[in-house]
Amino acid sequence: MKKYGVDKIIEKIEKYKNMDLNDINPDDIPDIKELKIDKRKPKEERILDFLTVVENPYVFKINGHLVQIRFSDNTNKTAKDCLTNVLKNLYR
Repeated sequence: MKKYGVDKIIEKIEKYKNMDLNDINPDDIPDIKELKIDKRKPKEERILDFLTVVENPYVFKINGHLVQIRFSDNTNKTAKDCLTNVLKNLYR
């Protein structure tokens, strides 16, 4: 999975995880319909493709409206933990 640049994906996740939606220029965010992800790939690879092609993995547009993804603080798992789990499953 070297082609995905996992270290860069993790850096990107850390960089944007606490960014406020007000600090984001909507013109810089692609509409989810514009993203080209191969639906024939396994789920884990589609996730990695998404994380690779988007600038901010926590924010995207749907029909011109910004959507921000947040993870609950009520769990012991972080976004990094979840991504690490996905990557470990890929290397089994």
